[in-house]
Amino acid sequence: MHYILLALREPLHGYAMIQKIEEMSAGTVRIAAGTMYGAIENLLKYHWITPVETQDSRRKVYQTTEEGLEILAAEQQRLQHILALYEGAGKHDKI
Repeated sequence: MHYILLALREPLHGYAMIQKIEEMSAGTVRIAAGTMYGAIENLLKYHWITPVETQDSRRKVYQTTEEGLEILAAEQQRLQHILALYEGAGKHDKI
């Protein structure tokens, strides 16, 4: 879900999200359409994304909300802490 929140820092529709996530991950993350739309429903339920009005009535466009951006910031801090633990491990420590 974090990849989706990251992708939706700009307004995107479902297929564009799938493409953006694949691009952001250098092809290592590929989300199937069914998985994407299930995740979108959950993110909407948590109010981490919101629909955005568009002139194309055939496509639903979404964007990360302020609350979603706060979730991303908290996750970034958590990951930075974990990376610092790796970097702080002594030369002789095994991970």
